Amino acid sequence: MTESVKRLKELVDGSDNIVFFGGAGVSTESGIPDFRSTDGLYHQQWRYPPEVILSHTFYESNPEEFFRFYRAKLLSPGAKPNAAHRKLAQWEAAGKLRAIVTQNIDGLHQAAGSKTVLELHGSVHRNYCERCGKFYDFDFMLHSQGVPRCTCGGPVKPDVVLYEEGLDQKTLSDAVRFISEADMLIIGGTSLNVYPAAGLINYYRGHKLVLINKSAVARDLAADLVITDPIGATLDQL
Repeated sequence: MTESVKRLKELVDGSDNIVFFGGAGVSTESGIPDFRSTDGLYHQQWRYPPEVILSHTFYESNPEEFFRFYRAKLLSPGAKPNAAHRKLAQWEAAGKLRAIVTQNIDGLHQAAGSKTVLELHGSVHRNYCERCGKFYDFDFMLHSQGVPRCTCGGPVKPDVVLYEEGLDQKTLSDAVRFISEADMLIIGGTSLNVYPAAGLINYYRGHKLVLINKSAVARDLAADLVITDPIGATLDQL
């Protein structure tokens, strides 16, 4: 165990109000590609840039292409929780961790057993008819063709926040509350480039700010502990 991991263990052991703020790097160890790393979605060839495809405007104007990309790149039916997801669920069950605030849409935290998960960008496991509001699950979207349609004929839209769409205000306010009340904030697997989500860490008022990310990010200097290793491999040592 490295000195930095020993220090992380000391901080965790001395905390009972931990909040975890995570991004795509938490799920890469489960085989889900992130967006901005060298092998992420933003560096793969597609007919349009992913930022364009994943916009509300594109969804409205070119839904067939949107769903072709969505099924191919955002649905990962074989993905399973990794060591990071499992450790966080253990901490919550033990009463140490109060909430997970995630930018991910894959539902792996819940699959690992976590209960209090604030999904800033929605979830691929929730889909609703835009006409009647009927709910549809992950498998329905995975096996649908073209633009998925409800039994009423309306289009079924993923409950995922697209570019140009606002975040859910209750989820945001709950995240602010949990982060501002935390005695320890662990930020993992995120480059802190996506706003307004990244701005949420400004609400932390404690002195145990930990950053775990494979590459350095802009907020390194503000952190009390920085670990530049994969988060699953790191938490698995605790």
